[in-house]
Order: sequence, then structure tokens, then C-alpha cells
Amino acid sequence: MALPIIIDCDPGVDDAIALLLALASPELEVRAVTTVAGNVPGDRTAENARRVLALAGRGDVPVHAGCVGPILGPVMRGKYSGAGGLGGTLLPEAEAPLAAGHAVDVLTAELSAAARAGTPVTVCTLGPFTNLAVALARDPSLAQGIKQIVSMAGAFVAGGNRTPTAEFNVLADPHAAEIVLRCGAPVVLAPLDVTFQALATPARVAAFRAMPGRVVQTAAELITFYDRNDPDRYGEPGGPLHDPCVVAYLLKPELFGARAANVSVELTEGKCYGQTVGDFFNTTDRPRNATVLSRLDAPGFFDLLWSRLASYA
Repeated sequence: MALPIIIDCDPGVDDAIALLLALASPELEVRAVTTVAGNVPGDRTAENARRVLALAGRGDVPVHAGCVGPILGPVMRGKYSGAGGLGGTLLPEAEAPLAAGHAVDVLTAELSAAARAGTPVTVCTLGPFTNLAVALARDPSLAQGIKQIVSMAGAFVAGGNRTPTAEFNVLADPHAAEIVLRCGAPVVLAPLDVTFQALATPARVAAFRAMPGRVVQTAAELITFYDRNDPDRYGEPGGPLHDPCVVAYLLKPELFGARAANVSVELTEGKCYGQTVGDFFNTTDRPRNATVLSRLDAPGFFDLLWSRLASYA
């Protein structure tokens, strides 16, 4: 039986690759895609999600637009996916109209129904936590309808990607991240510590580009645009594919190593604003509220990713 999931995202190149991976995986039932402002403004993230679904031939999956800014704090935008969020790559026009209903209301309805039926749903967050946090703040009992929350979020040993200490998805709405971490549902974080290991090197992309199919060629163009060319940080050339790690964890958790921790978010304005603080050794006696992914079998990850994207052919 396929695992029911909702994907909350802000496409974004790596969000697009994660969506394609999820939609190519029969183990997963994508109930809905909800979008949030993040990499680009909210109207653009909703349009980008619909275009990715059109590329996948999955216009049947509803896309619901959500929050256009953080709960508190300044509006931030991504730096690496281009002005429109998908680089310079041309994706097909969206096949289906934007689905009715705000993302927060859709999450509320889906999770309420899942709680009543005793069939909890997995929520994957690939952008700022705003939509899910607003839903949980409005009705904390929704946590009973969540099997687990798997999120690309946070940074620990690796340091941040927007400030020296903070990762973008958390920094874009740190108050929302703290609400989700405190909600009581199981949380799995894929922080920069592990996603930096999912490096799409030129050799890996060249091998992928040699595979047939329109989706492969489009995805290869997206990934090539996304190449950060920062070998001093990553150890070799290439761009880290952050968001696909979330979907890969659902499909093959054995590819990852992990540690349990109490994770909180620094909300005081200053140099460490938006930092995820992990207590891995129980120094505070606070209960562990998250599983933090820390190691990745990169060859296994790319074997999974490339083979699933090639299956569209």
C-alpha cells in the first residue's frame, strides 16, 4: 500500500527534482501539493509547482497556494534557483488550474480527516514551515493526523547557507519552524549537514544526461543551472540537491544515518537568528523531538534518483 503524503514546497530547482522523484515512485501517494512563498513569491511557487506536475504528466495532483510571507520577521527569497525559481529552463505550461482552497485550510482538512480515520499522513516540507505552522497553531490537535513530518531544514555542524549559522528554510520563518518542532508529531530533519553530501557533480550529471527522455533532459538542465561551483565548501564541484533527500528518505531510509536530538530555533534577533540548535547529548534534559539525518550513501542516493527520473521515459 502506498504511503500517503502531502508535499509543501516553494519550487525552486531542488523542490522540482524532489517533486519529480516523488511522482515517479509508486511507493508514495501524493495527495496534494501545497505551496508557500520562499525561493520566490507565493504566486510564482504555485505556478512552478503546476509546471513541474505538467512535466511529470500528473496534472491530476491538486496544487494549493498558501502563505505569502512569514509569521514574523522579514520576507526572504532564495539565491540559487534564478529569478523565476526554475533557472532558465523552459517547463511546459500548467495543465490544470490552481486548485481551490488555501494551503492552510487543505492541510487542516486532510490532517483532521486522517486523525478521525486513524490513518495518519506524512507531511514533507521543502520550504519555510509557514503553512504547516499556521495550521498547527490554529488547531494543535492536527498533530494526531500526522504520521511524521520530514523536512529539508536546519544546519548544525555544516553551518548555514544564508548566514554563518542559519539555513534558508528555517531563517525564512524561524517562528514557524519552532511551532512545528514543538507540535508533538515525529519530526525528521534533513539539514545541510546531510544534503551537502547529495552533490550533483559534473560526472554524475553527465551520466544522467546520457539517459533518454524529456524529463531527464529537463531535470539535467535544472541541475546544471543549480551548480554552485563552490568546491571549497563541498569538497568538489557541483550543486547539492537538498530537497530530494526528503523523498529519498521516505523511499530508502537505509541510505541515511541519523541521530535523535532536542532541536530548537534561535528566535532572538542577532547573529544567530534562525539557527537550529541541536542537543544531541541530552545536556539540557529536554526531550528529544527530532531525528536529524547526518550521513548519506551518496552513490545509492543518486542511483535511486537517476533511475526514478529515467523511468518517465
